Amino acid sequence: QVQLVESGGGLVQPGGSLRLSCAASGSIFTLYAMGWYRQAPGKQRELVAEISSGFSTDYADSVKGRFTISRDNVKKMVYLQMTSLKSEDTAVYFCNAQWRTYNVWGQGTQVTVSS
Repeated sequence: QVQLVESGGGLVQPGGSLRLSCAASGSIFTLYAMGWYRQAPGKQRELVAEISSGFSTDYADSVKGRFTISRDNVKKMVYLQMTSLKSEDTAVYFCNAQWRTYNVWGQGTQVTVSS
């Protein structure tokens, strides 16, 4: 299976921007649908954004217009560009690779939006 490693998390002020990266290895990256999920304390993990092998995208209503997911099949990378960040975006963000019923998760990266 593919292995995923997230990076780019950190502390950012409300209204700021942050770019998360997910590096994939160990599998055929181009065949996977990729997604970003997040989990805040006391909350269930939720889908933030996804991008298919055909580059179609979908977003949670809460992040539409603010977040952009993209993928680079040459570099085997997935990105989440986050803008206009709000305190409610604070969570651990996870990268996910999916093919049919198979799912692989990264270790997560913390994003904290605070003044």
